[in-house]
Amino acid sequence: MAVVEKTALLDEKMSEVFDWSDSKEPVRDALWNHFMESNGHNTDETEASMKEIDAKSDADVRSYVEDNLKK
Repeated sequence: MAVVEKTALLDEKMSEVFDWSDSKEPVRDALWNHFMESNGHNTDETEASMKEIDAKSDADVRSYVEDNLKK
């Protein structure tokens, strides 16, 4: 069985990781909400998207958030 390591970045608060955010929610929750909004609140698709994010490095997650969640 493959072991998937969780990235530490996902459990940090948005405001602690990104200077442009004032959100106290974890990065993981912000991404979940982003995916839910973008796919019409389809939980199965959101779960699949989160599995892809879980497999990424911290640098890749940071880049994704910068490109997709920064307003």
